Amino acid sequence: MEIVERFINYTTINTATNNKNGAQGILPSSSGQFELAKLIAKELAEIGLIEIDLQKNAILTATLPANINEDVPIVSFFAHLDTSEEQTADTKAKIVNYEGGDIILSKDQGITLKQSDFPELKNYQGQQIITTDGTSLLGADDKAAIAAILNTLQTLTENPEIKHGTVKVAFLPDEEQGLLGAKAFDVSSFGANFGYTLDCCGIGDFVYENWNAGSAVITFTGQSAHPMSAKGKLKNSLLMAHKFISMLPGGEAPEYTDGREGYYWVKQLNGNSAQTTLKLDIRDFSKSNYAQRKDFLCKLANNFALLWGKQSIGITISDSYENVANSLKGDARFPIDIALEAYRRNGIKPNLIPMRGGYDGAVLSEKGLPCPNIFTGAHNFHSIYEYLPVSSLKAASNVILEVIKITSEKTIQTNE
Repeated sequence: MEIVERFINYTTINTATNNKNGAQGILPSSSGQFELAKLIAKELAEIGLIEIDLQKNAILTATLPANINEDVPIVSFFAHLDTSEEQTADTKAKIVNYEGGDIILSKDQGITLKQSDFPELKNYQGQQIITTDGTSLLGADDKAAIAAILNTLQTLTENPEIKHGTVKVAFLPDEEQGLLGAKAFDVSSFGANFGYTLDCCGIGDFVYENWNAGSAVITFTGQSAHPMSAKGKLKNSLLMAHKFISMLPGGEAPEYTDGREGYYWVKQLNGNSAQTTLKLDIRDFSKSNYAQRKDFLCKLANNFALLWGKQSIGITISDSYENVANSLKGDARFPIDIALEAYRRNGIKPNLIPMRGGYDGAVLSEKGLPCPNIFTGAHNFHSIYEYLPVSSLKAASNVILEVIKITSEKTIQTNE
């Protein structure tokens, strides 16, 4: 099957994550993810993979056996099954022969992918681009990755003269809500030495840095009183929460930061004068700065307790995932070097970007499987303006193939 056909077939299955189900521990959170996993399992069997294992939680793994006798490190590739919940409508993908200018996604609804808003479109003039009708996500995040991985596996089985070691693949549910599939994934039984996710951006982008990430839940408990006799009695928890927010460092919020600048993100505020709950996200690339941010929130809560009383405030901080860079240092850096060489062999200039977000590889790396992040070629994730240049999708598959070849070559050369 041709790579574009694979990808478009995957987009017809609605795999939008369901945050409500995910919060209740239901994995996968949506039935479409299991439906897609079953289709992938069928295609893996047709290609010739073995040890195909589809679990009830939609985690799917498989193995391509080595065709050489050398003891080669086992490389693995990961993609996620779900799409973001920003848009839950069915995807109607189409191929556009792009000749420049704007792309009309829906004439009837007046939805246009404008070059003035997305100037990188100019780079793809004269190419085929896959878009939607403007009513949904495209789902290249992360179905482009699935298509690229299976296309590479098909290439290897159809061309046995390409020498390779054992290759492992895995497809995980619910990346879009807290990397739930990766957190449920058993790295030790998987048996790979290192891996790569494909869960990023335009052609050439390469990620081996992301946030150290966590969240804080702060509960303010006040004292209700009728306003006619409230003086000296009423303690308004809403105002306490607002005072807490006002004490956060100015300018250290998502809307004021970029690059490697960390932040506090006020995500949710619910309650009344008696009790209010504030939810914050905490992000920083530096492990030490991330620890300082958590410490700052705890000290601020302690100061509020001194002001309003110990029962007036409670704080719980939870870690979500680490910066993958923490796990790709020293002897564990080799997956980065292999990927960079694969880019160069394909004539692709690596664009190293610090990812202001999380991806499954952050959790997998923390569990002991070093796992940088390769591009899928798509743009505008989580948006109705998401699009995927066909040449970039094919380039992602070519990079995977080269990673596999380089892994085998280096081992063979060492043994010789």
